[in-house]
Amino acid sequence: MILTRRSFNAALASTALVAVAGFSPLELIGRAFAEDVADPAALATPSPLGDMMLGQPTAAVTIIEYASMTCPHCAHFHDAVYPTIKKEYIDTGKVRFIFREFPLDIKAAAGSMLARCVGKDNADKYFAVIDILFKTQETWIPNDTVAALRRIGRQAGFSDQQTDACLADQATLDAIKTTQEFAANKLKVNSTPTFFVNGTILKGGSEIDEFRKVIDPLLKS
Repeated sequence: MILTRRSFNAALASTALVAVAGFSPLELIGRAFAEDVADPAALATPSPLGDMMLGQPTAAVTIIEYASMTCPHCAHFHDAVYPTIKKEYIDTGKVRFIFREFPLDIKAAAGSMLARCVGKDNADKYFAVIDILFKTQETWIPNDTVAALRRIGRQAGFSDQQTDACLADQATLDAIKTTQEFAANKLKVNSTPTFFVNGTILKGGSEIDEFRKVIDPLLKS
């Protein structure tokens, strides 16, 4: 389906989470469990926009997260679990962390577009916007999302015109949709958040203990 600017803007202005252009609401899994190891070649395929990464590229363990900016389980992970992972594993050089977009609706896609525009090649700026979006879900999702994203854009140093141009960038939207479709078709991602820890799949509301059970043995091997 081709997404027009009119349908995009109408969806963003709606108070509902609208499924447009293949961004369909998928079932969220509330508990974590480990599955089989994913196909390494597919997992190594970066987003068309390039992967956003924190940590040392040579780290022994790689965590890849597929997340939607409107997903409450994703917000919980980034608020309650991710800070510990960052402190204990990423900042100490043991883990590199890659974030890939998997929008469940058009508002999530718009949030991801803003993060990409602000971050460009700067992962710290990108993750700063991701953090703001997760922390403020209750204010920017239910309302006029364009106006809310303009406010977040101003926090990042963007003018309203720059934010509007970002949200009008069809190439960025198409690339994010491609990332989502590749993950769904090749990696069988069907819920958010989904994590790959050196290829081992963790889904749902993973807490720090679940991550430690997978990460720590990899660091000892």
